[in-house]
Amino acid sequence: MMLLKESQTVEFKQIWKDEYLKTICAFSNSDGGDFYIGICDDGSTCEVEDIERLVEMLPNKINNRLGVLVDLVTETMDGIEIIHLKINKTFAPVSFNGKFYKRSGSNTIELNGSNLTNFLLKKYGKTWDDIAVEEFTLDEIDLETIKKFKILAKDRIPNIDKENDLKELLKKLNLYDGEYLKRAAVLLFAKNPQKYYIQSHSKIGRFLSETDIQSSDIIEGNLINQVDNIMDVLRLKYLKAYISYEGTHRREKLEYPYEALKEAVINALIHRDYSNTSNLQIKVYDEKLVMYNGATLSEEVPIERFDKPHQSKPFNPTIASVFYKAGFIENWGKGTLNIIAECLKYALPKPTFEYEWTAVRTTFYKAQVEAQVEAQVEAQVELNETEKRILLFLKHENLSSKELVEQLGLKSLSGSIKNAVKHLLEVGLISYTIPNKPRSKNQKYKTVNQK
Repeated sequence: MMLLKESQTVEFKQIWKDEYLKTICAFSNSDGGDFYIGICDDGSTCEVEDIERLVEMLPNKINNRLGVLVDLVTETMDGIEIIHLKINKTFAPVSFNGKFYKRSGSNTIELNGSNLTNFLLKKYGKTWDDIAVEEFTLDEIDLETIKKFKILAKDRIPNIDKENDLKELLKKLNLYDGEYLKRAAVLLFAKNPQKYYIQSHSKIGRFLSETDIQSSDIIEGNLINQVDNIMDVLRLKYLKAYISYEGTHRREKLEYPYEALKEAVINALIHRDYSNTSNLQIKVYDEKLVMYNGATLSEEVPIERFDKPHQSKPFNPTIASVFYKAGFIENWGKGTLNIIAECLKYALPKPTFEYEWTAVRTTFYKAQVEAQVEAQVEAQVELNETEKRILLFLKHENLSSKELVEQLGLKSLSGSIKNAVKHLLEVGLISYTIPNKPRSKNQKYKTVNQK
């Protein structure tokens, strides 16, 4: 009995049919493989009819129909003679009846749309962002973005501030193919990149449920500016910020770590499949923040390795190179690990990475204690909005009466705040940090979940 099982590189067939040429095609376009005739799906052998004719005919048929040379040998298993075709990986793309196929696990799949485009580009040693755009001219480059980039890149590109020739600068950044600017140049520095790639904008929305959206924003412009604009809109409009003071220094703490969110945004813009019609979508819910990014994953870095050390395989390496020189990327291949580390440092649950419907979904979760506080708030229907806000402020850190006033954006300690604090103390949702000295000048308040 045969020990092999069907897999990415192994296929069993009882008999030969010409439609199996697409499987040979798929092996050639993938990592090669072994195609057996005379073996059932369960691995048992069966007699091959007219085996001599097949041995004579198959190599020529495969070569004539696919342009692929295969090694054919006969083997004896369980006393039965079978055919073994050995197919090598090809460097040039192979088609069958005008269609292209690849292996995905033990399945043969037809390539189409952006998957076909990216497959052909890869076979010819190109990436999507490396293709020239003949109609895009130097006049369409945004000079303000160039100035911004030169400031950002001064630590990684010596004497960049002295480079005043725009064309030469873009050539040094590998953004020219001959005399034409590349797609990467359009996305990174164009005044209006959406003129060429309408899908290159990003969307942010506040969701009350999966179907109920409260507000939304569209972030357009080039990628250099999108990074900061996305973060500004998130920080100022969509995320809660908790304010505290260390002496005279004002400290702002978002409900999710700023650096982790920024790293996730940069990762999304670098790895986005811009041939995909979807865009970067950031959905903000009460209990989580979800980023959807249309992407084609590298075979070398499956989604299961995102939370483990892995090699750097940016989908758009030219864009990634410019982002690195701008200081947006600190370490190659560590983006997702940095995101996880920042969240754990923030005492948040580990974010998750999933791949579905040709998109990477990155989910940030609120702290468990915050979820508990909010559940308590929901249960206490008599709590007013001021009381609910105080609870959420205290979730992040212990605060004095004066600090609570500042967090609430007020000028002085009003009667409503005093009453709110009193009520929260009475129902047991908050307590003193110095319980034996309620009037201490160092007195602060904390939630019952905090130390």
